[in-house]
Amino acid sequence: MKNPAIFTIFILLVSSFCSAQNTYIYSKPKKLEDGWKTNDLQSQNIDSTLIIKLFNQLQIKENKIHSVLLVKNDQIIIEEYFGEHSVNNQHDLRSATKSITSILMGIAVDKGFVETVNDPISKYLNSLVPTKNLDERKKEITIKHLLTMSTGLDCNDWDKKSKGQEDKIYKKNDWLQYFLNLPMVNKAGTVSNYCTMGQILATEIISQTSGITIDKFAEKYLFNPLGISNVNWGHTSKKEIIPSGKRLYMTSRDMAKIGQLILNKGKWNGKQVVPEKWIEESTTSKTKITGIDYGYLWWNIPFKANGKIFVSKTATGNGGQYIMVLPELDMVAIFTGGAYNSQEDKLPFVIMKDIFLQTFTSGK
Repeated sequence: MKNPAIFTIFILLVSSFCSAQNTYIYSKPKKLEDGWKTNDLQSQNIDSTLIIKLFNQLQIKENKIHSVLLVKNDQIIIEEYFGEHSVNNQHDLRSATKSITSILMGIAVDKGFVETVNDPISKYLNSLVPTKNLDERKKEITIKHLLTMSTGLDCNDWDKKSKGQEDKIYKKNDWLQYFLNLPMVNKAGTVSNYCTMGQILATEIISQTSGITIDKFAEKYLFNPLGISNVNWGHTSKKEIIPSGKRLYMTSRDMAKIGQLILNKGKWNGKQVVPEKWIEESTTSKTKITGIDYGYLWWNIPFKANGKIFVSKTATGNGGQYIMVLPELDMVAIFTGGAYNSQEDKLPFVIMKDIFLQTFTSGK
């Protein structure tokens, strides 16, 4: 992590490691009736000094982290909540919802609702077609282009000048029609720009092909098999939102189930919920966005610890919502937070690199 602002935040957090009174006492995560096994941190045969000091600082220093979970070898070994947050609290996943959409698309393909992600989107959108900025190149846009954010349409959430920037679209009455009517600025598949509307359209395709709204689809094919019930779909907009445009609200433990599903190649408690082939395909880099490897709505983020590079298959959401999956270490890390539109939402990356990875790779 090379961002100076993030290093400053981290330095402020850990600067008093040695001088501050230790107020944090580790306790083994509770075993609940939710399908999770838990274990004591000391079972890992590690030096937990850095971890203990970290949570001591998170308790006494002002920060915007709401929860931290760490799963190792299919067991929750760290589970901490801060402020008014607790095990049953749902968090707005923001764009981490995108990565779960990727899983749902894999299920839609497996169930035969969608034949292949290489199909043009026009095959599945019924009467929804472009009515403005007509361009033959729009016929070449595939589902895969939606998943890799490479439609070629003028949609870039990180560029305020883009006609398809998400805040502009949220003000429109018909999001999907407006998105399809955007001008083409690139040939589909050549350039990837971060575009929320592509994910929303992919979600709509799942809904239209299956004949049910995305919340019912997810409940039937993903959440019920994982034992997830404390979940909602919503949005911060005060306008009425189409079901495909809503985001997920989930607990930290249930976010961890999503991560464990990825780690276990589509299996949960021995049952294949998502095809292994899809997990591999969707989390393998297909393109780059701002220089970072990107699959089907999953980031591949490298961390360097103890002289070695570890790649995390990562779901990210504004404010500090993260599902980090590190297959090489059989590890899943979950962070939730309230650092919306702030560089402080990157603090979990520093914690992963300088605390968790340093601890679990030391001497290996």
